[in-house]
Amino acid sequence: MIRDREAIEAFLVQVRRLVREVMVPREAEVVEADAVPADIVALMRGLGLFGMSIPEAHGGLGLTMEEEALVAIELGGASPAFRSMVGTNNGIGSQGIVMDGTDAQKARWLPRLASGEVVGSFALTEPDAGSDAGSLRTTARRDGDSWVLDGTKRYITNAPQAGLFTVFARSDPGRKGASGVSAFLVEAGTPGLRLGTPDRKMGQRGAQTCDVVFDSCRVPADALLGGRECEGFRTAMKVLDRARLHISAVCVGVALRLLDDALRFAMERRQFGQPIAEFQLVQAMLADSRAEALAGRSMVLETARRKDDGADVGIDASCCKLFCSEMVGRVADRAVQIHGGAGYMQDYAVERLYRDVRLFRLYEGTSEIQRLVIARGMIRDAKG
Repeated sequence: MIRDREAIEAFLVQVRRLVREVMVPREAEVVEADAVPADIVALMRGLGLFGMSIPEAHGGLGLTMEEEALVAIELGGASPAFRSMVGTNNGIGSQGIVMDGTDAQKARWLPRLASGEVVGSFALTEPDAGSDAGSLRTTARRDGDSWVLDGTKRYITNAPQAGLFTVFARSDPGRKGASGVSAFLVEAGTPGLRLGTPDRKMGQRGAQTCDVVFDSCRVPADALLGGRECEGFRTAMKVLDRARLHISAVCVGVALRLLDDALRFAMERRQFGQPIAEFQLVQAMLADSRAEALAGRSMVLETARRKDDGADVGIDASCCKLFCSEMVGRVADRAVQIHGGAGYMQDYAVERLYRDVRLFRLYEGTSEIQRLVIARGMIRDAKG
């Protein structure tokens, strides 16, 4: 764990330099190749970014939630594809093992996830199951000392690069909804596991997704996460607080990048004999974006501190995810508006980022799901 402020500040300086001096100048390369260059992946491994949230005992940095949020804000300053490469290893791809894995599962997988030797992937969404995760159709059938998985997962982040899939499947067909779902750790290359063609997305090129198909995919009994059946959905829900705060922090980082780009353009672009930054309506858009980004940063870091202190932050984590993902969309829209016609051209980063940030309102729970989580939590708490 990075235990003192000086150490975390020094680490943030390293990350900031990587973002500004290496990642940002090569964003166009990522878009063109639809992949993060191997040498940049190696630099991220060297900094320990694949294992930020994994405990030191298993080879990670063991950052607190607040520290991880600060790093995520910095990573948000570059194309979201870079952050996505390490995101699942720090979030839903590893935290289920950290929280609920057996000692053997932790020993086998966490050091390899922390080093970046293995990229983790979280296989929950299906063609007919997204927000309604309780309607999963992928099945897991016990057969002697093995489990046999059948089904299709969709839009699975990092699947083309993944070495390990955390797969959610219905292991008890007699139990309705989420209560019959178990989680399994499935290694890439297992017979019966097949990847689909990489998806063609609106944005976030370089952050690859694709279908993951299981056709009589046989895994050993000890692939059952935690060695316990029908606990998969509970595990998924437990990791979401951290995942939602992480994504919220990334949204703040992207908003700050957009604001920097918009301010720089407004100070350089001249109309009617002066920089457009001197026009009050442009100043209003800049001011609104700065205020909203600050609000997002403040609520994320405050909620992260409370989580580190052991508080139940489920409702507030959803508040952060809802506000920050919607906020960065508004900031992106203003950034394009400030750029005028130039903002619609691919020569400027704001055009790409405008498309990239749209995804933040969809994954880790849509904005509509966040609203349900928040409201239902409030009603539950009011009833005592």
